Amino acid sequence: MALDQEVKAQIIAKFAKKDGDTGSAEVQIAILSEQIKVLTEHLKINKKDHSSRLGLLKMVGKRKRLLKYLRAKDYASFTELVATLGIRAK
Repeated sequence: MALDQEVKAQIIAKFAKKDGDTGSAEVQIAILSEQIKVLTEHLKINKKDHSSRLGLLKMVGKRKRLLKYLRAKDYASFTELVATLGIRAK
């Protein structure tokens, strides 16, 4: 369930801090959010796909850890990212 290269490039261009930035927390969270969205739609159709469900849970956990890190490091960036992506975060 990988993302298309064009979609991934658009996400990177939108959330990158500088040119060539693919590893910042903001970019990683945005990419994970899109992957989670795609995989959730897949699992609505394929309810018995347990291996994909496990991958989804791992992605959600990784995004949660990255959000926790970003919140501690740069709270303003965290609130802006959460509002832009439309996700709930504590």
